[in-house]
Amino acid sequence: MTTLPSPHFEADDATLAAAQQVGEDFSRFMLNYRFALDEIETKLNILKREFEHLHDYSPIEHVKSRLKSVDSIVHKVRRTGGSLSQDMVRENVRDIAGVRVVCSFVSDAYAVADMVSAQADITVVEIKDYIAHPKPNGYKSLHLVITVPIFLSGSVEDMYVELQIRTVAMDFWASLEHKIYYKYDQEIPADLLAELTDAAAVANNLDDKMQRIHAAVRALPPRDI
Repeated sequence: MTTLPSPHFEADDATLAAAQQVGEDFSRFMLNYRFALDEIETKLNILKREFEHLHDYSPIEHVKSRLKSVDSIVHKVRRTGGSLSQDMVRENVRDIAGVRVVCSFVSDAYAVADMVSAQADITVVEIKDYIAHPKPNGYKSLHLVITVPIFLSGSVEDMYVELQIRTVAMDFWASLEHKIYYKYDQEIPADLLAELTDAAAVANNLDDKMQRIHAAVRALPPRDI
């Protein structure tokens, strides 16, 4: 049996140990974002249940969370010319942890944003209102970058989380748009892009109509029982 010289083994062991340490550090780095998602989801679930108990209605239809993949993080950092150090990634990639809140009505989206922003341990870092100011392709959503503290065994860390708050119609359109962009690698045929833009207008009209109906129903006097 052939045995490689010991220096090679030492170099390989050192390289392996370093790689394992990097992996462990990054795993812990991502775990903190998972804890941040847990914190935000708990807050949203409390709000949802409280509204259902007090008002027989909740502005929150459903909540979905996700962590960016390692590939997505690296791609975004390289695209912006940043460093892959943890401190730089934390400051420059503020959507590693993302929570999507889907509401029935446009007014609900703003109400949820106000309720989350009002919580004492939440800090709103940035707001992008794509509902009032849609993107050119018709995308609509309310984006908030916030920080939330997570309480660890030896420290308290303020973690960035991106909230995307939108209506059911907006969410349906955004999901379709994402699938189309992925399918065509962002090079969408002009005719399909035009249809997608028209669909955004239809979704917007539906939101407006549903909001009017909702307001009219809420204005009705209560029924006698």
